[in-house]
Amino acid sequence: MEEVNMEKSSVKCFPFFYHMKCFSFSSSPARKRMEKNIVDGAKQVERKPGGWKSMPYVIGNETFEKLATLGLLANFMVYLLTQYNLKQVSATNVVNIWSGTTNFAPLLGAFISDTYLGRFRTLVFASLASFLGMVTLTLTALIRELRPPSCNADQGPCVGPSSEQLGVLYLALGLLTIGAGGIRPCNLPFGVDQFDATTEKGRKAIGSFFNWYYFTFTGSMMIALTVVVYIQDSVSWALGLGIPTLLMLCSIILFLLGTKMYIYVPPEGSIFSGIAQVFVAAYKKRHLTLPPADQQASLLFDPSPKSSTISMLPLTHQFSFLNKAAIVVNGEVNPDGTPVNPWRLCSIQHIEELKCLIRIVPICSSGIICFTAMAQQGTFTVSQALKMDRHLGPHFQIPAGSLSVISMLALTFWIPIYDRILVPFARKFTKQQGGITLLQRIGTGIVVSILSMVVAGLVEEKRRHSAISSGRIDGIAPISVLWLAPQLFLMGVAEAFNGIGQIEFYYKQFPEHMKSIASALFFCTMACASYLSSFIVAMVNKNTGKGSKPNWLDNNLNVGKLDYFYYVIAVMGAFNFVYFLVCAYFYRYKGTREGVEEDVNVVIELNVSKSSDN
Repeated sequence: MEEVNMEKSSVKCFPFFYHMKCFSFSSSPARKRMEKNIVDGAKQVERKPGGWKSMPYVIGNETFEKLATLGLLANFMVYLLTQYNLKQVSATNVVNIWSGTTNFAPLLGAFISDTYLGRFRTLVFASLASFLGMVTLTLTALIRELRPPSCNADQGPCVGPSSEQLGVLYLALGLLTIGAGGIRPCNLPFGVDQFDATTEKGRKAIGSFFNWYYFTFTGSMMIALTVVVYIQDSVSWALGLGIPTLLMLCSIILFLLGTKMYIYVPPEGSIFSGIAQVFVAAYKKRHLTLPPADQQASLLFDPSPKSSTISMLPLTHQFSFLNKAAIVVNGEVNPDGTPVNPWRLCSIQHIEELKCLIRIVPICSSGIICFTAMAQQGTFTVSQALKMDRHLGPHFQIPAGSLSVISMLALTFWIPIYDRILVPFARKFTKQQGGITLLQRIGTGIVVSILSMVVAGLVEEKRRHSAISSGRIDGIAPISVLWLAPQLFLMGVAEAFNGIGQIEFYYKQFPEHMKSIASALFFCTMACASYLSSFIVAMVNKNTGKGSKPNWLDNNLNVGKLDYFYYVIAVMGAFNFVYFLVCAYFYRYKGTREGVEEDVNVVIELNVSKSSDN
């Protein structure tokens, strides 16, 4: 008892350590009693603190963190090409593989958060890892010995980085990957935790929070792609990398200042074990016969939910073999209504949650090639910009890494046009609350991404022809870099339809306690896109350039055939669109039996109009 009293008295002065201790791994009886008291007490006051009062800390942390990471990495391709003397294909593969790994990490981060640490501690540890990664990368710009010597035409070919120099670079990227793995799946759900989703006011506040979240994300992206990138290109790489590192430190400090305001949701256990239990139980009962379809809902195991915030899912007959996991055999239910062995008996709710995941994965996979098209704006589009006239007036030159701001501007301007004009217009004909269904929105984004690659190929053909016809085969083509604007604009529109559409789709279609996995799955799609892009680059680089024919991805774009590479992605996108149509045809929305999208009790909305209309 003394231990409990001492702990409780200490946490009043140190709320951060209070939170760290209340989820420790100690197994002493006193500790367990203390944890139970803390959790029980948290249930009583869980929704009283926080809310909008904690948003300056949450959104402020998010703004600084995004400004830091985006500012650090927006110009990363240029940093590898100009400071590490990597060849174009090598630099592209480093960016794609690292980006893919960074986007896969949230899946592991979500598992650790949901099972062991909780969102708060995961965010703290991940932020510290990101900060250390930024410090390491900044040191590569500050310390000359950590980079290869500068290229000098009079001294022969450029010298590439040594294994030790690459090791320091990869260490920085590894720490940044750990940070992203914890921050990305937890920052949005942690913000949502601060509101009471059981009330109408809380649901509207969550919708407003999402809008502020994406507003700050876009604003951070704009500043990172303009101010920070300009400092890196025109002033100093050390300063341009040091500023984001300092901002990341400010992000951590600001986040910790709000510890007394936050609502802490303890880890509830991994959903992966629940998924495995359904498969195992269904397999063990594979020889049993299901009741008639019209009687299954009343005869299968269907206990009341433990939480009133969980939306009960109706029984469906798609993937009906899984329904056998809910067949009740004598002796499998305790007197309190819980299963004796969850590996032999699962509820209808658990089965339907698994079905939601099974239905979503094919839709998720259809976004991979769409994101592969978008990924080019951070690699080969930058390389194109370096081979074009980037001057605006006699004294200002647009940094190559800043061109992605065009996509962000397109995204920013297109969303209100879509939300305020196109959606109300389409609603008159479709009678859908969102104008079009979420799947139609995702499919539209796929089509626009295909168009962006076709336009990119046409622009690259014009750029290369301009360089060759002017006799600048080894130099910069006499064509404005703004010729890249159309393809970047289309990429932004594609993201507005497909990217945001996928996020909304996942949050609406995943069960309530799987929101962290919803975030992680979105990033996994982008990870697969990065790996696929790297694979395509490797295949094209290996199988072109034989004999007298040029390598499509030659280090000198004026010699290569980058437009052919873009057309390959466009053709893959066309086949992918057919695949998406098949997946969409067989998809069944959560909470429906007939596949009609219903306006179910959705906690999270991504735009103002929907939250105001409901």
